[in-house]
Amino acid sequence: MSITQILLATLLGLLGYAVYRLRQHFMYWEVRGIACEKPNYLLGNLNGIRSSRSFVEIWLNTYKKFKGTGPFCGFFWFQRPSAFILDTKLAKAILIKDFNNFVDRGFYTNVEDDPLTGQLFLLEGHRWRVMRNKLSPTFTSGKMKYMFPTVCRVGEEFVHVVAEAIEKEPILEVPDYMARFTTDVIGTCAFGIEVNSLKNPNDEFRRMGKRVFTDLRHGKIGLALLNSFPKLCRRLHIKNTPDHITDFYMGLVRENIAYREKNNIRCNDFFDMLLELKNNKLLKSEDGQDMSISVEELAAQAFVFLVAGFETSSTTMSFALYELAQHEDIQQRVRDEVIEVLEKHKGEFTYECMKEMVYLDQVISEILRLYTVLPVLNRECMEEYPVPGNPKFVIAKGMQVLIPSAAYHRDADIYPNPDTFDPDNFTPEKVAQRDGVEWLPFGDGPRNCIGMRFGQMQARIGLALLLKNFKFSVCEKTPIPMTYDKKNFLVHSEHPICLYVEKI
Repeated sequence: MSITQILLATLLGLLGYAVYRLRQHFMYWEVRGIACEKPNYLLGNLNGIRSSRSFVEIWLNTYKKFKGTGPFCGFFWFQRPSAFILDTKLAKAILIKDFNNFVDRGFYTNVEDDPLTGQLFLLEGHRWRVMRNKLSPTFTSGKMKYMFPTVCRVGEEFVHVVAEAIEKEPILEVPDYMARFTTDVIGTCAFGIEVNSLKNPNDEFRRMGKRVFTDLRHGKIGLALLNSFPKLCRRLHIKNTPDHITDFYMGLVRENIAYREKNNIRCNDFFDMLLELKNNKLLKSEDGQDMSISVEELAAQAFVFLVAGFETSSTTMSFALYELAQHEDIQQRVRDEVIEVLEKHKGEFTYECMKEMVYLDQVISEILRLYTVLPVLNRECMEEYPVPGNPKFVIAKGMQVLIPSAAYHRDADIYPNPDTFDPDNFTPEKVAQRDGVEWLPFGDGPRNCIGMRFGQMQARIGLALLLKNFKFSVCEKTPIPMTYDKKNFLVHSEHPICLYVEKI
């Protein structure tokens, strides 16, 4: 046999072995007798993502197909075997009761090489606990009161801009205006800059905010590698954030720090609270832990405020107006409540007003159920976890756990007529009858969304001011029925939500 034949036989043997190992790997759930859809060798059960299937459709379809087969079904998160949680009681145990075994989200983070991944949402283990403790005091209701006037000021400008726009063209692309509102709020509160994208849609901060969600450093293969082999990728110093995004936001933060410190400027905003954490080296926790943060950590937290607060709130507000435009009786009921509360406070929009707008809060809660912006919650198992009462079902150490919150929200056993917009799903009586884990737009347990209060405040102010001043109706450009963007990991309309807007 020639050397060429030997090399070819060796190569074929290695290739055959690799294929065998890959097939064995993807039989992980089958050999354990746990239901699982046949995976794609590259994308696992995320086949079609960003092309033929939207992210939320994957979760809804998997849940409907396998619900009732056990407390969880098998799933492949790219190459990684994952537990797809079908039972809300198990989801509650993972998020709350047994949280210490499911602290991490399991997403890729590389703080040393990619500083913006040092954000609270991505951090793991001890690093997450330390940062959460440092940031928690900045998101109390008291701190929200400090930022309330700033959001209201942007809200008043928002109303003025919409009024001017409909004089020229009464049909508006609603998500664009909502995003400009939340961009200005986040720019002011998180980065301490006057953005004014409401008047200037092409503002650099607004353009870069869009690019955060569209400019990906890696394609499908790169994403599969990062999510399947995170430890190896960290050792190889692989970044996830595009350099131009890192350079822009790090530069913005450094410039703002220098300007505020040089001019001794204090503001009642999130950036000011972060700056205080950076500069107060004597600040200690009750157990003596250093509570200061570095410039890079400050930038990462301001950045996650943008990522989590701008897109989620603007999308929620857009979907709210979309549904209210189709249900004018509900829209009028919300408007009447807003006007009544404001008249009670002599026309002044105070922090206390929000608590009195009960029906508006029901509408927002229902929108977050129907259009759950983050449709799945990710966790990672730290130690082997046999499911209580189900010894056959074991979540292995290091395994990704997927909690399909959007699927729970569309479950007819939990919400009758789950595809229908009905704010009465959130009357105090009905909320009291449900387990809290059956409504998860902000997660639950110790790792719930730290900015929940701010997000809700921002949406309430924006919607209240809009409904007080304008009436929203469907038009020939309104996308009915709703279809979802296939390229966005968050729940987002595939087509622009256009509504007819008239001044009241």
